[in-house]
Parts: sequence; structure tokens; C-alpha cells
Amino acid sequence: MNNFHLKAIFMSTCKNSISTNTNKTKNNFDFMSFSKSQQEKLEKSGYRFVGSHGHAAVKTCHWTRQSIVDNGVCYKEKFYGIESHRCLQMSPAVPNCQQECEFCWRDLTYTQTKWEDDEYDDPKTIVDGAIEAQNNLLCGYYGNDKANPKKLEELKKPTNAAISLAGEPTLYPKIDELIGEFNRRDFTTFVVSNGQCVDRLRNLENDPYQLYLSLDAPTSKIYDDVCRPRISNAWNNLNESLETLSSFNSRTCIRNTCVKGRNMVNPEKYAQLIDKANPDFVEVKAYMCVGSSRERLTLDNMPTFDEVKDFAQKIGDECGREIADESEISRVVLLK
Repeated sequence: MNNFHLKAIFMSTCKNSISTNTNKTKNNFDFMSFSKSQQEKLEKSGYRFVGSHGHAAVKTCHWTRQSIVDNGVCYKEKFYGIESHRCLQMSPAVPNCQQECEFCWRDLTYTQTKWEDDEYDDPKTIVDGAIEAQNNLLCGYYGNDKANPKKLEELKKPTNAAISLAGEPTLYPKIDELIGEFNRRDFTTFVVSNGQCVDRLRNLENDPYQLYLSLDAPTSKIYDDVCRPRISNAWNNLNESLETLSSFNSRTCIRNTCVKGRNMVNPEKYAQLIDKANPDFVEVKAYMCVGSSRERLTLDNMPTFDEVKDFAQKIGDECGREIADESEISRVVLLK
């Protein structure tokens, strides 16, 4: 099927979907955490809220769009075989996080440190809405002559959920059931957590395909300065979650976001924490000076790929891991 036929098939679908989503935004969303201006700001930046309570959202990843036109793929495809054009980047808890990390790309002015609402959208509603919203966001590519026809057909049915868009996903009360809903639909799931909801992680009955813990500081002092927790005992919570990680049946990964001049020190202490968690993988990745993080940090805080690779090597040397892969364009190194 060529692009002309694909465009003809999907233009009416896109039109109807756009109309439906616009109507929901104006009339049906009971935004529990966002003012109208905050909602509009997020939507202008590419977010699309799903469900009826305004805590779950989708945003199409840069690499999803690039992959559709055969102009590169996400490092997750290179490292783990996750197809970029079929990846659904989403969050069930956009406003909620216990940390206000310096390097976070989000606008932190609306962050809530805990889940404050008794009513929220169920997992099936979120998954259905997320898939619909993603297809709507990408429907313009059916009129793009550079788009890969095979990928255009495949992207209608995403196969991976990157539950990492914004906020802390484990604060969503039904995170276990959300993972289960994706699992039932034969998705792989990449769940990225800050490790603060220790019991919720520990009691997950539905394993994600790959569980990430963010480890962005080697000591409690640097953690407080860089990750800026808004709850007590946050460093202890993180360490408890690190100790729990090895008990998971799923694949596990530690992700370290490197901020030059802030947390790229003490590789031996990072190594000790990594040994405690014993993950399958360690990703050492550069902070990227984008979004609202530019209000807190500068380009000087964004390390080069060589600086990231050098720091990753130092960590690897301290915990007996080797560089298994790398992506220079994404400034990320994989240790195994």
C-alpha cells in the first residue's frame, strides 16, 4: 500500500479524532491538578491528556517521529530492540512527583508530591486513550512523502509503553493494574521510577518488561542538592528501592543522568549503590539542556558524549561492568 492510499484511508480518521479530542479538552476534562493556562501550555508543547481527570497524558517522542521518516532511532532500539516508531511515551501521573530535580525538563511549578484525589481514570481508559491520542498526533505523517509506508501501517498498533513521560508513575494508585493492562495487550513496558514509592514497587504483581530506577547522585548531600526531594527520608527510600531491585523477575536498569558540575563525581560511590541493586543494565546518560530545565541549568551543565563515556567507564571499572553499547547522538552509554 503506497502513501497516497494510506493518506486517503487515515485523513478522515485524523479529522474525527482531532474533533473528538478537542471536544474532550473543552468540555469533559476535570483537571484535578492543572489550571487552564497550565493545561494549555502543556498541550502547546505536545502533550495530549487522556481519560477524564487530566492526570494521564501522551507526548510523541522525537525519535518516534524521526524513525517514521527513516532519520534515526532511539537508543532503546539500538540497545534493546524496541522499535521507535511503535513506542508510546506516556505517563499516568503527569503532575505528581516527590522530587523537583534540577535537570528535569518539566515545569515544576505545578508539581504535587502526593496523590491527592479519590477519583482517577482506570487503566483501560488510559491505555485506550493513549493509543488513540498517539495515532492522532502522528496522523499527519500519512501525507508525508518521506514517511516509510511499512512503519505507517505498523505505528497504528504501538508495541512498547515508555511509562516515563513526566511525573512519578508509581504515584498513580493503579500502576500495577496499568502495567497489567499493557501486558495483556502484548506491549513491552519500560517503567522509570525515582524509587520513592518503595512498598508500591515491592508489591507489584505485574512485572514490567524493564524496570528503571533513577540514580542521579552518589551521596545524600548531592541527592538533596540535585534531586531536591520534597518528602522526608527520600534518600533512605531510594536505597530501599535499590535493595529491592534484584528481587524482580523482570529486566532491571539503573539510569544515571549526568549533570556536569553537579553530580559527575565519586564514581566509586555510584558503583557501591549499583552493586546493591545488581541491575541487568546501567545507563549513563547526559543531561540535555531542554524545556524548563533551562531556567535552572545552562549549556555548561550538559556534558559532551566523551565526558559521559569517560565517567561511565570510571563507574564500570569500580563495579566490574563493561561498556556494552553507546549512542553518541543521545549521549548515552550502556554498561553490563
